[in-house]
Amino acid sequence: MSGEFGVSRVTIRRALEILRDEGLVDARQGFGWYVAGEPVRQHLDEFGTIEGQLERRGIKPERQVVEFDFRPAPRRVAEVLGTSQVLRVKRLNLADGQPFAVVTVWCPAELGQHLSRRDVEQRPFYELLGLDLRGATQTIGADSVDGADAKLLRVPPSSPVLHCQRITTDTTGRPVLMSEFVFPAGRTEFVVELPTAEPSALPSGLRLVE
Repeated sequence: MSGEFGVSRVTIRRALEILRDEGLVDARQGFGWYVAGEPVRQHLDEFGTIEGQLERRGIKPERQVVEFDFRPAPRRVAEVLGTSQVLRVKRLNLADGQPFAVVTVWCPAELGQHLSRRDVEQRPFYELLGLDLRGATQTIGADSVDGADAKLLRVPPSSPVLHCQRITTDTTGRPVLMSEFVFPAGRTEFVVELPTAEPSALPSGLRLVE
């Protein structure tokens, strides 16, 4: 490319890094630079797992568990789940072999005590817990990625990301899972269908801010 366009390798690399930050290209050790694939689309007006949505579109989902341990709950997690001991699972989610999210899940220790690392790598928590679930509340915001998660996602540190927090409740209203997702900008799109402008008809958990 340097010879073709008559510019230095440093200039070419800087241009490619800018395109990577915008989600247009990506780099992988042993493969070099390549055009980034289509972003993963998630529909927020249905309750379920992203893996289920991917499979219905013919995309192969995969989980790689990075950390699995029982530990004291951080204060913010304890306040949500109402417990002092939790199972914490951190995993990398992939779509057709490409990383698209780092997910950290906290579960009350008494609910997760029968689970193994292999269990949570092969099946979603929603299936493993065996509970009747009412739904979830999801909050989405913009952030920048730290060094550890950047390495997992194969993006530069401090790259822009979407940060999502999901609190799942059972049919009694008890929070049973607290999950945090880190999605690189350009690799994920969220879709919400709005059939009417009436606030009462918006999907559960969605509100208009004036």
